[in-house]
Amino acid sequence: MCGLVGMVGERDVAADIYDALTMLQHRGQDAAGIMTCSDGKLMQRKGEGLVRDVFRSNHMAQLLGRFGIGHARYPTQGSSGAALAQPFYVNSPYGIALAHNGNLTNSAFLSDELFQSDLRHLNTDSDSEVLLNVFAHELHRLGKLMPLPEDIFTAISTVHKRCEGGYAAVALIAGFGLVAFRDPHGIRPLVVGQRVAPSGVVEYMVASESVALDVSGYELIGDVLPGEAICVSEAGTLYRQQCAENPKLTPCIFEHVYFARPDSLMDSISVYKTRMRQGAALAKKVLRERPQHGIDVVIPIPDTSRVAGQSLAYELGVKFREGFMKNRYIGRTFIMPGQSERKKSVRQKLNPVPLEFQDKTVLLVDDSIVRGTTCGQIIQMAREAGAKQVYFASAAPPVRFPNVYGIDMPAADELIAHGRTVEEVRVEIGADWLVYQDLEDLLACSREGNPAVDGFESSVFDGEYLTGNIDEHYLQSIQAARADSAKRHGGALGVSDGAVVGLHNDS
Repeated sequence: MCGLVGMVGERDVAADIYDALTMLQHRGQDAAGIMTCSDGKLMQRKGEGLVRDVFRSNHMAQLLGRFGIGHARYPTQGSSGAALAQPFYVNSPYGIALAHNGNLTNSAFLSDELFQSDLRHLNTDSDSEVLLNVFAHELHRLGKLMPLPEDIFTAISTVHKRCEGGYAAVALIAGFGLVAFRDPHGIRPLVVGQRVAPSGVVEYMVASESVALDVSGYELIGDVLPGEAICVSEAGTLYRQQCAENPKLTPCIFEHVYFARPDSLMDSISVYKTRMRQGAALAKKVLRERPQHGIDVVIPIPDTSRVAGQSLAYELGVKFREGFMKNRYIGRTFIMPGQSERKKSVRQKLNPVPLEFQDKTVLLVDDSIVRGTTCGQIIQMAREAGAKQVYFASAAPPVRFPNVYGIDMPAADELIAHGRTVEEVRVEIGADWLVYQDLEDLLACSREGNPAVDGFESSVFDGEYLTGNIDEHYLQSIQAARADSAKRHGGALGVSDGAVVGLHNDS
């Protein structure tokens, strides 16, 4: 799960891209990069680390140009390193740079096809580089000295036919402008906005979430539709076209559960209101299962469960308290690469307020339970702080299946709910009672925000993969690549960063 930004402005855009990336830092903390274009020349700065650590004033001064793209990277199979920071670049045709969020589920096949049929070289093990080369090849086949918008739309139409999985991408073409497109299922998010410069020139931005538009004063126009492509010429003219044959809006439900910021709008759905509805629905289930629940206080696990926790407490008629104080200088534990690092970070990240736990029946609320190690430690911290009983509520259903569309859900046997009943999970994490959200309720909470949605990608809960090309062999291959034991040895293939040996799905 990565953060994307693309921009065309009246003046140099690098500073605004930087600001937008800081608003998307929650989507990726492994690496960051910006590429801009000025007078047909591409300029780039990228590296490992947070946005604030990668860019300094001297770097920003060199990123000239009125259009550019940015990326905050989150690795989905543990492969890291400066060589895998985005955007990626190819010089033929035109000079094209691309940044990508998602996962191509047929990247291994495409890698072979690019080498054997398209005669293109891949320099990393990233599926983002695959996507870039497929796009570049389809543009090259058209044989134009400089592409027109209709040529770009033609190329993206073929990209949709060749590439499978969930993806959103921003690209820049030297001498032309900005390009953005989204997979035909709309699994990965992408929004577009505009602002009017003091001179009256209209400037455009595309980004993974609407909060990136807000920081620079852009007005949200709407979403890039599933299968749609957007071009903004160097002169600032916007072009849009549907490039997929049978698009359907089926966004990833886990964006609403965990990844997106609550102040974002995605596919016309307010993440904040969706999480409020999740809390209310969960409260109804608590009352069904335990009418005499005896809960004294609801305490959220910061930060993503806070909104659902507030709504849950309100519906139950019990106190809502901030019982854990968060260290803001520790990253999101979900996307940390290894089990030992995740375990270590929990106590560094959270510290209990004993007065909120002492002699109370506490209902802890989290957005989801993935591996279970984090919530197990938190439950133990609550007991050590004096809680009489510790209940645990998940605003999402049990996570039982791997994700193949760009979220680093680990191998199935690392998921605590895989092959276990709710009661078995309760015992495993050490709670006195455990309640999960029902999948039907979770989907209804999101659908209420936009009844026009065709459905949701919810495979981590139900094991149903929308693209229909996921078999047991594929799942076994990603299990091997995503296992923590593999991550500790540089990925499933045991190679150093940037080696050209097969593919790690990377964005």
